Amino acid sequence: MEFGTHKVFETVMTPVSDPSAADNVMTALPVSVIICTYTQSRWKALLAAVASIRDQTQPALETIVVVDHNLELLGRARATLRDVHVMESFGERGLSGARNTGVTAAHGEIVAFLDDDAIADATWVEELARAYEDPNVVGVGGVATPQWSGDKAPRWLPREFYWTVGCSYRGLPTQTAPIRNPIGANMSFRRAVFDRIEGFNSDIGRVGRTPLGCEETELSIRARRAYPGGVVLYVPAARVGHLVPAERMSWDYFRSRCWAEGLSKALVTRKVGAEDALSSEWTYTLKTLPTGALRGLLDAASGDLTGLLRSGAIIVGLMVAVGGYLRGRLVRV
Repeated sequence: MEFGTHKVFETVMTPVSDPSAADNVMTALPVSVIICTYTQSRWKALLAAVASIRDQTQPALETIVVVDHNLELLGRARATLRDVHVMESFGERGLSGARNTGVTAAHGEIVAFLDDDAIADATWVEELARAYEDPNVVGVGGVATPQWSGDKAPRWLPREFYWTVGCSYRGLPTQTAPIRNPIGANMSFRRAVFDRIEGFNSDIGRVGRTPLGCEETELSIRARRAYPGGVVLYVPAARVGHLVPAERMSWDYFRSRCWAEGLSKALVTRKVGAEDALSSEWTYTLKTLPTGALRGLLDAASGDLTGLLRSGAIIVGLMVAVGGYLRGRLVRV
C-alpha cells in the first residue's frame, strides 16, 4: 500500500494556564490517534474509546476512526462521531488493512493506535509523545490493563498468558525499556516509519474474530531494520484499559489463541527470519514460563489450589503454541 509523501508538521506548544510558566513547557509532537472497528457489537466500547481521547492532557492532533467493511456501522459512526474523522477502510478486510487506511489519513508526526474496546488514561497521548523526544525511538507502546467482564480474572489464567486476551503480561519490563514490539491495543510509531517501509502486513493480521495476529511484531522488526540504531520503547506510564468480554475468558478461547499465536509466529518467521521473529520468545519460554509454573505450585503449597490450574495452563499453553508454530512451519496457512 502506498502511503505517499508526508508533510512534516511543526511542533506545537502544550497549553498552560499560567503564561509565566511557558518557558518551562517543552514542545509536544503532534499525535494522530487511529481507532479501527468492524462490528456494531462494540458500539458502546467504541464511544468510550473515542471519549477517552477527547479527555487527554495533551490533546491529540486528530482522531481517526476506520470502519472495516461494515457500511451500516460506517453510517452510524459518521452520524454520531461528528468531531472525529470517520472513514471506510479501503484496504484488505482485517485489522492490518484498516490500520493502513488510517495511516494514509494521519497528519501527526506520531501515529498512535488504540483498540476500539480500549480506554486510554488521560495522560496516554502525553506519555507516548514524551518518549519520542529521543530521536532514536521509532515506536512506543505501553501497558494494556485487563478490564474483566464481571470484574474478576479467571482464577486458572496465569498472568504470563494475559497476552491471550490482548493485555500486558508478566514478563514485560516493569520500567521504561527497549522491547521488540508493543502490544497492539496500545502502540505508536513515527509517521516517517510508514513513509519508509510498507505498512502492516495483511497476510499476518487479524480478520474479524480470527485470532491470528503478530502484525505489530513484524512491522516493528522491519522498522528497526530500516532505522539502524532505532528503538521500540516500552513505557509503562502510557496506560490503557482493555475490555475482556466473557467469551475470551474461556478455556476454549485460551487454547485457540495459543494455537493462533504459534501459527502467527511461523508466518512472521517466514517474513523476517527466526532470529528476530523469536528473539523475545526464548527468554519468555526459558525464564518467564518456568518461573510462572513454579509460582503456581508454590501458591498451591500455600493453600491456593488454583495455583495448580495456573501451572497446568502454562504447560498446556506452551505446548499448544509450539504445536501451532510447527504446524505453521510445515504447512502454509
